Amino acid sequence: MAEAQLSETYACVPTTERGRGILISGDPKSNSILYCNGRSVIIRRLDRPLEVAVYGEHGHQATVARYSPNGEWIASADVSGTVRIWGAYNDHVLKKEFGVLSGRIDDLQWSPDGMRIVASGDGKGKSLVRAFMWDSGTNVGEFDGHSRRVLSCAFKPTRPFRIVTCGEDFLVNFYEGPPFKFKLSHRDHSNFVNCVRFSPDGNTFITVSSDKKGILYDAKTGVKIGELSSEDSHKGSIYAVSWSPDGKQVLTVSADKTAKIWAITEDGNGTVKKTLTCPGSGGVEDMLVGCLWMNDYIVIVSLGGTISLFSASNLDKAPLPLSGHMKNVTSLSVLKSNPKVILSSSYDGLIVKWIQGIGYSGKLERKVNSQIKCFAAVEEEIVSSGFDNKIWRNSLLGDQCGEADSVDIGSQPKDLSLAILSPGLALVSIDSGVVLLRGTKVVSTINLGFTVTACVIAQDGSEAIVGGQDGKLHAFSINGDTLTEEAILEKHRGAITVIRYSPDFSMFASGDANREAVVWNRVSREVKLKNMLYHAARINCLAWSPDNSMVATGSLDTCVIIYDIGKPVSSRITIRGAHLGGVYGLAFTNECVVSSGEDACIRLWKLTQQ
Repeated sequence: MAEAQLSETYACVPTTERGRGILISGDPKSNSILYCNGRSVIIRRLDRPLEVAVYGEHGHQATVARYSPNGEWIASADVSGTVRIWGAYNDHVLKKEFGVLSGRIDDLQWSPDGMRIVASGDGKGKSLVRAFMWDSGTNVGEFDGHSRRVLSCAFKPTRPFRIVTCGEDFLVNFYEGPPFKFKLSHRDHSNFVNCVRFSPDGNTFITVSSDKKGILYDAKTGVKIGELSSEDSHKGSIYAVSWSPDGKQVLTVSADKTAKIWAITEDGNGTVKKTLTCPGSGGVEDMLVGCLWMNDYIVIVSLGGTISLFSASNLDKAPLPLSGHMKNVTSLSVLKSNPKVILSSSYDGLIVKWIQGIGYSGKLERKVNSQIKCFAAVEEEIVSSGFDNKIWRNSLLGDQCGEADSVDIGSQPKDLSLAILSPGLALVSIDSGVVLLRGTKVVSTINLGFTVTACVIAQDGSEAIVGGQDGKLHAFSINGDTLTEEAILEKHRGAITVIRYSPDFSMFASGDANREAVVWNRVSREVKLKNMLYHAARINCLAWSPDNSMVATGSLDTCVIIYDIGKPVSSRITIRGAHLGGVYGLAFTNECVVSSGEDACIRLWKLTQQ
């Protein structure tokens, strides 16, 4: 019996939002960081970036996650106001789930003894901050004094315990306890207060704000003691702050696209020691929205989601970029000339290059960064279409896209297929039929008289198969610029979603919206493998192994199923829960199946014979 084992995960990046900071956290013992994307909480080892764990049990978009002080538990929160507490290792067993606020939770913190949790956010008219016992959920105090969304909260790491909160009402509130009650409030900021953090020794805390200021306070009394100097200060909103492990410096990140390291003096004032910038194109996606100082790692997150790792002991060294997709990864391509290289694209227009065994290897920047619906790559060229009527052809030169040409085909493209052996020839399906392209010229637009949902063209351009909304497959021969219908194949009971020829051109496989796949003999057009009916929902994608022996299907039901053509379907391999939200991209390298999906991650599965 064969089975598939997860060998590599290329993680998604944190979900970010313009004009807002994101709060990332970590566990110094294991060098792991936590961040959220969609409904997933991502656990990443900074020293081993390909080791990624994903927790996908939230029913709503996750917003923030934190390790307990002992590193054994993780508390994560979502936009519905729910906090889930689960094991940091192995199966991530759920310990407790509490409905904490009636709106989105923006920040949460554990008490230093790991017994209490404070959470803040939006209460939709009810409480904006709550502190509770981690095991029972009982309240440990009353948090009055805020009138708008509370963006950040912090727990003093030493006794006597204190809690500080800050938010959109420009206030910084100080509470004593437990049980916690309101002590005093500051209005030193003139805009949203985005983040508050206590120093590791528990003597001071700092708040940073969209008014470009950072202010330091005495942690025991809550009295203001100093601020970050205005000399060489940030020129935009400051979104997040993090203390150095020794408590002598702080790290801030800002919309001005810089991160700054400040030396904090005994009397509680800060001066800029170093300004860090992350390499980028200089667009809005380079604004910095999140940061964390953990051990020797300085972690900085940009609006585009790129995580840059600096070394605190060697700040002049260029940062290591960890990047990837933020949105649904809809297509994958493995380069034939170098099967270790994988290209992936997401509908927001991002194309990322990955190298097996290494991971992230850069983004392919196109001159016109349009959205991507259909995507195909051959050796020196990327062909894509978005949500307008254009087909784009980009030449591919190493790591960069070269010149781009586009052609308007007059209708929205539904599917596109390239004839690999006769370059420049492509078949594009539109609602009413197909369009044949040579280079960027439309050579013919053919109305087929049925609603087209998928198409494929032979590698040498001699024939094509077109699938319809009615589940029928139409085989055409191509002579010059004309298509002649040769046969209609009826087997599917749902709209055709995908068709692919085998690499040796002896077979083709098709999948439909009614969860069935079929493998056909290309010459006789007879069914070669049937009863491939093991998905629970629409089949989104399918791929052939390079040696023509296997076909893999990916579905909305989160599963990937791999069939061996020469064996009965009962010997199939099923990968359950391959991607939260559904599988949308599939490809084979020489020894792995590559999958991608709604969770913005890419996974490599090694096939092993047992």
